[in-house]
Amino acid sequence: MYRNDGFRELGRQECLRLLAKVPVGRIVHTRQALPAVLPVNFCLDEDGAVLLRTAATSELVRAIDGTVVAFEADEVDAATHSGWSVVVTGSATVVTDPDEHKRLARTGPRSWVPSPREVFVRIEPELVTGRELVGGCSMYGLDVSH
Repeated sequence: MYRNDGFRELGRQECLRLLAKVPVGRIVHTRQALPAVLPVNFCLDEDGAVLLRTAATSELVRAIDGTVVAFEADEVDAATHSGWSVVVTGSATVVTDPDEHKRLARTGPRSWVPSPREVFVRIEPELVTGRELVGGCSMYGLDVSH
């Protein structure tokens, strides 16, 4: 977090609670040595891990399996100048355990673009940070909405 920027820092549990409310986020990874950002639908597992479901042959799976990635989701209300943003940073791995795959097929995210052979990607929540802006007020008490 950046100090004195007018946002309220969120705790880990509050971040996970907010993440569970939205269906779409962005995965940030490296693609050919450059930063890449891709919107994805997701859900949280019981332990707070971010779960993605995608085609087994996708470029995304090849790019992120076994690497450290960032995942960001947010909710913004432009009319009230309020919102929040949460970032989860951690290792991304394809779920290979057959029992775990069966469980996630029942409880995990549904792909918005189904494919014949899908895999689940799990992002461990090693670092969870978030921030919130409420009603256009900064930490200094000034209304910045005008």
